Amino acid sequence: MSSPDPQVRAARNLGDPSPESTTKKNRSGNRGPVVAVTGAATGVGALLTAHLAAADEVKRVVAIDERRGDVPEATWHVLDVRDPAIAEKLRGADVVVHLALDLDLETDPAARTAYNVRGTQTVLTAAAAVGVRRVVLCTSAMVYGALPDNDLPLAEDAELRATAEATGVGDLLEIERLGRRAPRAHPGLDVTVVRPTVLVGGTDTALTRYFESPRLLVVAGSRPAWQFCHVDDLVTALEYAALGRIDGEFAVGCDGWLEQEEVEELSGVRRMELPSAVALGAAARLHRIGLTPSPAGDLAYTMHPWVVSVSRLHDVGWRPRWTNEEVLAALLEEVEGRHTVAGRRLGRKDATAAGAAGATVALLGTAALVRRARKARRRF
Repeated sequence: MSSPDPQVRAARNLGDPSPESTTKKNRSGNRGPVVAVTGAATGVGALLTAHLAAADEVKRVVAIDERRGDVPEATWHVLDVRDPAIAEKLRGADVVVHLALDLDLETDPAARTAYNVRGTQTVLTAAAAVGVRRVVLCTSAMVYGALPDNDLPLAEDAELRATAEATGVGDLLEIERLGRRAPRAHPGLDVTVVRPTVLVGGTDTALTRYFESPRLLVVAGSRPAWQFCHVDDLVTALEYAALGRIDGEFAVGCDGWLEQEEVEELSGVRRMELPSAVALGAAARLHRIGLTPSPAGDLAYTMHPWVVSVSRLHDVGWRPRWTNEEVLAALLEEVEGRHTVAGRRLGRKDATAAGAAGATVALLGTAALVRRARKARRRF
């Protein structure tokens, strides 16, 4: 059997259970809940599976994914979460933490939505059918929307004003709608929704790619505010939800936020400022002709604030282990050596040849050339 990857080993160390606590777990007879985790082989799912498998308060972990992961203490089932057969795999579980989501920038949007929405529907229905008491869904604080008139910070019960224009946000809004409807359709089923802020730690999103750019794009007149969430903190927040220490809908992330000027000072990366019409228009064209994976809607989350209070977790005793400054430093270390312009990854040779700001100019110029060529073809 292969040894766990470093992320899984790190997850096992979250909380650092002592020999005394392990003895207590054995004496208690593992009377805690049986927790099922979907998407358990990779990413946050793998971290949470390893963490729960070592937790005193958890009786057993059921791990579900399309391949087997590296946590031998869990009971593994290999299948697609859209398969109705998942109901039998969930039988006996008290809680399901649903993390089998596809938010990959490169995935076809229609296929991504079909997987995310159908998977969530199937998990909720299957869980209710076999008597699961609680389902925990993980979406994103992006559902609040990034808008110029947002409060700093937003209350956790603030209206969700996001639209479907950014990568995966439409899916997340639909997942939350399904979560709100499920308890009405299935009395006795509780649904908890966890909304992390900008997630960092082995993640690849439009927001983490923003920090791979040679210059930080700033839209003139905007007021960005950055609130990060390290995956370690998300894992412990998900544990709180799985154990019933918190329910309903809540955000998770670092305390406070960083202004754009602080981000630039801490990162040492200078800005490139563009007028709003130029930045948004170029982003839309580049995505439309297939040069970049990110739609123009992603840009709003680097323009306007969407910082959220994490007071509900604080009220039940949870505290983040990471600060915004520490997560930003970890992110910069993680993306070192990567070269991204307007959301599109460049090879080292391309990035070096293009130069820093020149890479952005070249990419915007490419979009203009393609548009000009299309107009020329229409004339003939």
